[in-house]
Amino acid sequence: MWKRMAATAALVSVLAGCTTVKGWFAGKDAEAKKAAEPAELVDFEPTARPVELWSNGLGDGERRIGSRQAPAIADGRVYAAAGEREVFALDLQSGREIWRFEAEKKKDDEDGGKTEPLRLAGSPGAGEGLVAIGSLSGDVLVLDAATGAERWRARVTSEVIAPPAISQGLVFVRSNDGRITAFDAATGERRWFREHELPSLTVRGNAPLTAGPGVLFSGNDDGTVTALSMQDGRVLWEQPVGLPEGRTELERMSDVDGAPVLEGTTLYAASYKSRTLAIDGPSGRPMWQSDHGGAGGMGVSSSSLVVATVAGTVYALDKTSGAAMWSQPALARRSLTGPAVHGDYAVVGDFDGYLHWLRLDNGELAARERFGRKPIKGQPQVADGILVVQNTDGGLAAFRID
Repeated sequence: MWKRMAATAALVSVLAGCTTVKGWFAGKDAEAKKAAEPAELVDFEPTARPVELWSNGLGDGERRIGSRQAPAIADGRVYAAAGEREVFALDLQSGREIWRFEAEKKKDDEDGGKTEPLRLAGSPGAGEGLVAIGSLSGDVLVLDAATGAERWRARVTSEVIAPPAISQGLVFVRSNDGRITAFDAATGERRWFREHELPSLTVRGNAPLTAGPGVLFSGNDDGTVTALSMQDGRVLWEQPVGLPEGRTELERMSDVDGAPVLEGTTLYAASYKSRTLAIDGPSGRPMWQSDHGGAGGMGVSSSSLVVATVAGTVYALDKTSGAAMWSQPALARRSLTGPAVHGDYAVVGDFDGYLHWLRLDNGELAARERFGRKPIKGQPQVADGILVVQNTDGGLAAFRID
């Protein structure tokens, strides 16, 4: 045995001094590192011309919180939050500030009743004349959409980074512990809550809630979609989108973190597991499944769904069958946002502040603009032909296609 150990030691000594073997391992490390790097941007002949209409700095932004802040658009206004305590209302066409609200909370009496800022690092929700947003400490703040005056505030059990949904006289809040709470929109009184068990490991963030006629749709961290009765929180149905398969918790992550999209009676949902499902909304019955999807939400055109996978490939899926119409791999590993549909184009943001416009008919790169040098993590929003995007530095900008 000692002879074998000595021989092994000698061999290790020889290999350690062998530059050829060192080169083998160095080469493999270099190849692996290169394979993990974001794809370099390729040159192309632009076929679209995005024009920046306006830009605005809101404050510090979310930085590295990972909340994927995005604006809300309603009734010709853009509602957005900075990373610390401010909520803004801006005119969609001009970017003019309409109002600004500074959120503070009272400390305990032993601290002299002083105030401190609320960390509003989530995204706002807007509708029915209200703007609602949550904080990292579980505060829920509801403002008058016209004036920015505070209507009421409440507390939930965990941080809130997903935008609340406002529908049929209720404000629905999703907190990071898997609980959904419904509040009376007029008074702030809690109506009901529903808990959903979380897996051991999840993607940072929560799916925005989607409101339908009397039904609230929730994408969950275990890869399912749940339909709840708006009036009492009762579960109407639950359907898996991405199955948590794999030997490790990392492999099993299957979060539905993008907002489910309801068109007519059909609900579309995509999972981190790179699966997209079309579901009959009233019954929960699956209509078709595609093995392409992502956690950041989807863009919807008249004929297709556009999704970006975790690996950075963008796909267009036929809405009636789920078949892939085209794929665009040129943006691999660039940490893409969920796509938005902007006219005849799909748009995604990336980790380096770039926005990429892809043609909806064939997926070809059509235009590229850079908005600052900080990552864009939240899904771009589109209304009235204007695309609005927010970066992690608190920058907000609007673009139109000429």
